[in-house]
Amino acid sequence: MKNAATKFINPCDIRAVANFYAAQLQLCCPHSPTSYPHARRVHAHMTTSGFKPRGHILNRLIDVYCKSSHLVFAHQLFDKIPQPDIVARTTMLTAYSASRKPDMALEIFNTTPLRMRDTVFYNAMITAHCHNDDGHAAIELFRGMRWEGFPPDNFTFTSVLSASALVADREAHCQQLHCAVVKSGTALVTSVVNALISVYVKCASSPLVSSSLLMGAARKLFDEMPVRDELTWTTIITGYVRNGDLDTARRVFEGMEEKLVVAWNAMISGYVHNGFVSEALEMFRRMNLSGIKLDEFTYTSVLSACASAGLFLFGKQVHAYILRMEGKLSRDFSLSVNNALITLYWKCGKVDEAHMIFNNMPVRDLVSWNVILSTYVNAGRINEGRSFFIEMPERNLLTWTVIISGMAQNGLGEEGLKLFNQMKLEGLKPCDYAFAGAISSCAVLAALEHGRQLHAQLVRLGFDSSLSAGNALITMYARCGVVEAAHCLFLTMPFVDSVSWNAMIAALGQHGHGAQALELFEQMLKEEILPDRITFLTILSACSHAGLVNQGRSYFNAMYGLYGIRPDEDHYARLIDLLCRAGKFSEAEDVIQRLPFEPGVPIWEALLGGCRIHGNVDLGVQAAERLLELRPQHDGTYILLSNMYADVGLWDDMAKIRKLMRDRGVKKEPGCSWVEVENKVHVFLVDDTAHPEVQAVYNYLEELGMKMRELGYVPDTKYALHDVGSDKKQHGLSTHSEKLAVVFGLLKLPRGATVRVFKNLRICGDCHNAFKFMSKVVERDIVVRDGKRFHHFRNGECSCGNYW
Repeated sequence: MKNAATKFINPCDIRAVANFYAAQLQLCCPHSPTSYPHARRVHAHMTTSGFKPRGHILNRLIDVYCKSSHLVFAHQLFDKIPQPDIVARTTMLTAYSASRKPDMALEIFNTTPLRMRDTVFYNAMITAHCHNDDGHAAIELFRGMRWEGFPPDNFTFTSVLSASALVADREAHCQQLHCAVVKSGTALVTSVVNALISVYVKCASSPLVSSSLLMGAARKLFDEMPVRDELTWTTIITGYVRNGDLDTARRVFEGMEEKLVVAWNAMISGYVHNGFVSEALEMFRRMNLSGIKLDEFTYTSVLSACASAGLFLFGKQVHAYILRMEGKLSRDFSLSVNNALITLYWKCGKVDEAHMIFNNMPVRDLVSWNVILSTYVNAGRINEGRSFFIEMPERNLLTWTVIISGMAQNGLGEEGLKLFNQMKLEGLKPCDYAFAGAISSCAVLAALEHGRQLHAQLVRLGFDSSLSAGNALITMYARCGVVEAAHCLFLTMPFVDSVSWNAMIAALGQHGHGAQALELFEQMLKEEILPDRITFLTILSACSHAGLVNQGRSYFNAMYGLYGIRPDEDHYARLIDLLCRAGKFSEAEDVIQRLPFEPGVPIWEALLGGCRIHGNVDLGVQAAERLLELRPQHDGTYILLSNMYADVGLWDDMAKIRKLMRDRGVKKEPGCSWVEVENKVHVFLVDDTAHPEVQAVYNYLEELGMKMRELGYVPDTKYALHDVGSDKKQHGLSTHSEKLAVVFGLLKLPRGATVRVFKNLRICGDCHNAFKFMSKVVERDIVVRDGKRFHHFRNGECSCGNYW
């Protein structure tokens, strides 16, 4: 270029020099990859030759830099212009708008004198507000534009209508905009009418309007249009889909002479999002047979349908088709389709295959990382999920929410709360879903006070109406022993779903309020909320804990008979637990013999637990033998069988079981109980000597024991599971961890405060009896949660009615 310029240019002919540079810059096609390097060479030549460009040359350079996404150079050049003209200002404003930098666009707009502005300049700023989803600002600017006397054109109305679609939520808004379009004389311009249809369509989704009325207005505009383009058809079809009128959307679709890819995708996506998987797949087949080129939107919708319906084989066929037909994939295509494939594989239980797809992705984005993190978290492989979380190059709010909730779901409540606090320290403001994860962590830890603090933060931040957070709070209060607070929250929630009902029914059942749980279930049915598998698990558990055998049988039979839900192993296990707790072993055995599958661990555990309660040693041994075959390293089976032998005085058999445990290297999970006092958790083991205040606990326990005996309490030595003398048995009973934790709570908590103690194993029968007397002696409520349920002791009675 330098030689050509030297040969051509007469240094005295400034106009010729300027024309030469202008011609060179005219060669820069905006979307060509060579435009930016060529413009930089021309710019450098100007600088080294001493030429000072003006006007149209500077504007052309700025335009090339902006369209080549080199805004830094464009901004530097713009700042060096003493008085940039309206063309340069509009170019910079448009570039900032396209780059989602509305503040910088607004700065240029505000510093541009009114005398320099024109309609194009206003259009650029209105578009910038649209790109920033700030519809109100765009409309205000449009009003100001008209007030200042600038005439709107087609582009103005297209932009301002696009902005209005973001905020219009009443019929009057649509009518006002429609009138403005008619008065402006642009009512026959296709782009303007498309935008107006979009306003009607989006406003139809507002709860403040009649969707059918507004969709009728949109359809009238559509029918009267002299010319329709691709956007017209897509907008009206998408509008019907978005408002749930898939039948009308289908009729409009079938009326298209040339069915566009976007329209096909809109129909398929609509069917997927509304749960009509077979219709979505039928449309996909038709689209393919019609020879329409499938794109990433088509594939992601179909893969999403397969994932939600569990159609793994069909999804795998789609995967194979993509590999065979698509060849070299673009970046956007590869990202979206591979992300959908990962979701398909993990939702169908193919976690390792999902990981393989992730590893082979040529490019990944934050969505890819979040999907693979969700894959491992939802599969219960939390350690691998944690590793992915640590490796992630970037994280967003969804990332933190997934890992926090995952920790809670996998019983790692303390880790979940630590991550929640770490997220806040890194400057992210938690959303309601993140709060739900943290509250679930409190439920795992039974950390009531911490949960209450999170509840207060929710209210302060305005998330108290959140459904996910409300459901988490119901479970948290229930699992922390405050079922009244859970019920109050349930009654005051602005909106509840099946999860809310399930959580509340489960809470009442766990706390021994079986009759109330059944009443709530019946109320749920009256509200026309269909029960699901979880609902029946909760209601069967409630019946089991309350001894409501007839009702439990009836609900079990209704599962498939009335609601078409086939019971799985967990439902059968609840039924067998219900029957065994009531001592109906013959019926339980009959259920097991008629199972439609081979009985597994949950079935035999339920049978063994019932045998332990009623001392049915023979049947209990049979159940234990099956459990030992299925799970030889699990300590619970050995302990239940050992305790059952001890209950009936078969000490030799008990010793054999203990020896078998030692020979197989099976270690018993130590029983422990804990109580929260002044935001600190105090843990006690059986015969504890480690706690710094344990001696005061023993002294007070002895004092309480004397008063309890005066009321008729007699230690039940059958729960002392050692073959020793009566005195030693009574001493052993007095050192059980739950007694120590309750007495510590009585000593340390304020007078009249409820004592809430949590135990990892089932409560001992003698302790259960002792707490009834203790609650009467101290005139305080005592709540104990063991591994199965809650017991509320008040004035010598327990909420379980001694049925546990």
